[in-house]
Amino acid sequence: MSETMAMMAKHARECAEEIKKYDEIQLVSHIDADGITSAAIISKALERAGIGSEMMFVKQLDEAIVEKIADMNPELTIFTDLGSGQLEHINNYGVHSIVSDHHRPQGESKLHLNPHLFGANGSYEISGSGTTFILASQLGNNRDLADLAIVGCVGDMQNRKHGKLVSLNRMILEANPDVINAKKDISLFGKQTRPVYKMIQYSSDPFIPGLTGNEDACVDFLARVGLQFSNDEKWRRWIDLSEEEKMKVTSSLLQYSMQNGMSSYNIGRLVSENYILRTEQEGTEMRDASEYSTLLNATGRYMKAEVGMQVCMGDRDDAYREAQDLLQNHRKNLVDGLNFVRDNGITELSNLQYFDAGSVIPETIVGIVAGMSHYSAGNRKLPIIAFADKDDGYKISARGTQELVNRGLNLAEALSIVCQELGGAGGGHDIAAGATVPFGKKEEFIQKLNSTIATQLMKI
Repeated sequence: MSETMAMMAKHARECAEEIKKYDEIQLVSHIDADGITSAAIISKALERAGIGSEMMFVKQLDEAIVEKIADMNPELTIFTDLGSGQLEHINNYGVHSIVSDHHRPQGESKLHLNPHLFGANGSYEISGSGTTFILASQLGNNRDLADLAIVGCVGDMQNRKHGKLVSLNRMILEANPDVINAKKDISLFGKQTRPVYKMIQYSSDPFIPGLTGNEDACVDFLARVGLQFSNDEKWRRWIDLSEEEKMKVTSSLLQYSMQNGMSSYNIGRLVSENYILRTEQEGTEMRDASEYSTLLNATGRYMKAEVGMQVCMGDRDDAYREAQDLLQNHRKNLVDGLNFVRDNGITELSNLQYFDAGSVIPETIVGIVAGMSHYSAGNRKLPIIAFADKDDGYKISARGTQELVNRGLNLAEALSIVCQELGGAGGGHDIAAGATVPFGKKEEFIQKLNSTIATQLMKI
């Protein structure tokens, strides 16, 4: 894998030499955590190199946006965490560009930095932010931006497959221990900011039978473990516990899970590698890569990606407070979305399950609701598909499990195949993907996708 990194770095040098020819560059990036960290990495690298830039965030890159960029006529455009699927449009409209992405390429471009071109998998070996970090490393000494690369790949769930970062992600992590380090710990979300019982209550991946979603049961569980309140009668966070207390809670949770029917696979996922940003203040979202990425996702989902980018660039005042407000609103909307799915149900077919949120759940968060519903209300033996209305058609979000991927599921490929038949566009990763299809095509889309997934799962 070091050979792959060397090849990517060599190509990144060629891209960097092209970048250095210009005084002002147009940047275009995705609105999720991986896209926001990618944007911050390249922006900071350009700033340090004395090169000006303008930032544009987009929900997805399509022909209309490429045409808009072409009309702006920038001397050079850098696409981060997107672009690989739209190379044909970029070329057809004559947009002089560098694409730094990790999604499967469709088309060709000379200045295209993508792990798939070098034999690596962009689903779990390196993300858009990692690819952009390699590019930034060729523009100057930007090793301190490695923490943002790791935040981006964790936000892209690249640590899920193996329970830790591997391959190119691992190389970025281990080469920069002064800014970020890995620690084996309980995998539940919120160790920096949530009371311990809330960590367990909101655990959806893995779903813990009898505890997930049940606050009283979580409080009772911790009481039986013997976890004490702090001196001021408040629940403590995970970071407030002693190592002995952490071990006691973790072992008790593992034992409880075995006794209550959790699969060995999910039990094994209760403990995993966690990533700590050493230069960030303890007790804040930015200290933990998982919480940091969630904060960034909240800004992007509500069309405020520039706020998340300012946090990545170091703003711990106005931008950070606005990001926290957006996160609170985001959590409320997720609860409302989960309640909608619970009340309206999920329809099962032979090889998938789906729900249609219409205009009730914002299309920017329907994928997250789908993933959470997969654990709380869905059938884990089937991928889940969510529909939400958007201006130009249905937004479709698809989520699978690692077990299904191991059996042959590739949602990005399946969505792409069906969209080619029906119109629209689809892509993403094997375990999580998205698409847009025209209104009126929902039933046909579902039937074709069901057949396509059946074919994938029959191959093994």
